[in-house]
Amino acid sequence: MSNQFLDLIHKRRTIYALGKNVEQSPDDLTDLIQQTIRQSPSSFNSQSSRAVILFNAEHEKFWGLVKAKLKSYAKDEETAAKTSAKMDSFAAGFGTVLFFEDLEVIKSLQGQFPSYAESFPVWAEHSTAIAQFATWTALHAEGLGASLQHYNPIVDEQVHAEWDIPQHWKMSAQLVFGSIESQANDKAYIDDAVRFKVFR
Repeated sequence: MSNQFLDLIHKRRTIYALGKNVEQSPDDLTDLIQQTIRQSPSSFNSQSSRAVILFNAEHEKFWGLVKAKLKSYAKDEETAAKTSAKMDSFAAGFGTVLFFEDLEVIKSLQGQFPSYAESFPVWAEHSTAIAQFATWTALHAEGLGASLQHYNPIVDEQVHAEWDIPQHWKMSAQLVFGSIESQANDKAYIDDAVRFKVFR
């Protein structure tokens, strides 16, 4: 069965070798990212996902903050050098999307629907995951590579201060993107019998 969406998600991969050789402008990519997140579904149509989109020096500044924080945790120079090189590879990309969930939205829903109170934080994680995946796939459709990172909460305090982020925005992930400078390796899949049960 031919399906354009399946083709896109089949080809979407984690790309670590990223560059700045991007044809699209920051304005065009901002519009793409905003539209993608806007159209991503959320529980109770809460629209709780938030995003901070960083380009150029702001993008590099973020990975510099992560680099400095991780360096302070390094046990030896070799570990510090490897970590620094990894952060530099992210900074070599074109931009980064910082994903957040708005805790005030979640708290409001918990108040409105107390019987579901314990579930709303879980559903918020579902919402941000959908937004992240959708954004990743949309960037792939534009010929860009990306990788999803999770350096929160170690830099949360610095991020909130540097970009004046509301304290009730909780960071969940960072999607770094750019030109594909080297393709990903082949992906292996576990057997379908392990993952699925079908009843007809």
